[in-house]
Amino acid sequence: MFNNKSILITGGTGSFGKQYLRTILDRYKPKKLIVYSRDELKQFEMQQEFNDSCMRYFIGDVRDQDRLMQAMNGVDYVIHAAALKQVPAAEYNPMECIKTNIHGAENVIRAAIENDVQKVTALSTDKAANPINLYGATKLASDKMFVAANNMTGGHPTRFSVVRYGNVVGSRGSVVPFFQKLIDNGASSLPITHSEMTRFWITLQQGVDFVLKNFERMKGGEIFVPKIPSMRVVDLATAMAPNLKQEIIGIRPGEKLHEIMCPRDDSHLTIEFDDHYVIGPSITFHAGDNDFSLNALGEKGSPVETGHEYNSGTNPVFLSVEELREFNLHAQL
Repeated sequence: MFNNKSILITGGTGSFGKQYLRTILDRYKPKKLIVYSRDELKQFEMQQEFNDSCMRYFIGDVRDQDRLMQAMNGVDYVIHAAALKQVPAAEYNPMECIKTNIHGAENVIRAAIENDVQKVTALSTDKAANPINLYGATKLASDKMFVAANNMTGGHPTRFSVVRYGNVVGSRGSVVPFFQKLIDNGASSLPITHSEMTRFWITLQQGVDFVLKNFERMKGGEIFVPKIPSMRVVDLATAMAPNLKQEIIGIRPGEKLHEIMCPRDDSHLTIEFDDHYVIGPSITFHAGDNDFSLNALGEKGSPVETGHEYNSGTNPVFLSVEELREFNLHAQL
């Protein structure tokens, strides 16, 4: 699907972007692979590792619509990964978060349509489901915009979808490198926000593979959610440092005890497949098929029961301490 195609990723210097580039270059032969981001140093560093002849590096901000218009010229597929993601930073700098996560999403949508991009996938987060912090609220707004964008295309071929998943093992800002740094520095204990806190758990490679698969599955307007295991934060701490004490420090502002990826209020829109869920749009598309129980690959799904909620605390699949050790080790390979 990606051979001889031009692909652009916004925020491409992040953890997802790097793993995505490795995967694309290993499996396919793209015509162009464009990294679009605003950090010149990170781009310079990436060029030392990713210097294939198809690579292009564009300095630009998703807040800059003109630059996006230029960057997407001739592009077939777009992955929108750029975002301000730190919950405390978003609470302290709300307008900056809104400019990047909401206004930036609008710019990506407009540029993609004007350039006749074929398919766009926007990366979301479990924090966008029933959000209680500004970051989650802006990503919910972004998700709604990318879904509704399928009604804005007119005669253009562009189709939009969203991929939503949970905490990524070892990504920048995740708890694993935070714990590891404390362990390496000789900490006498690990801070735990709440003894019952749970999170969905996914590796970078699993996230990349899920995004790539959904480019094939998508019809336009779906929110794709993978079926992944949950973990207890206390079990993670035990897996990483079994001999260290755990100190309960309390839930931070804007933080949930459990995360949700398919809200109960969206159960009437949610379809279950073998390895993922699809949340359909709440609006009617004027052009196209609103039946998402059969995807573009011919996979069939079934509606979930009324009131169904995909919650990290009630997820039927939990990783044990030993499984977490193996899972985290595999994620670092």
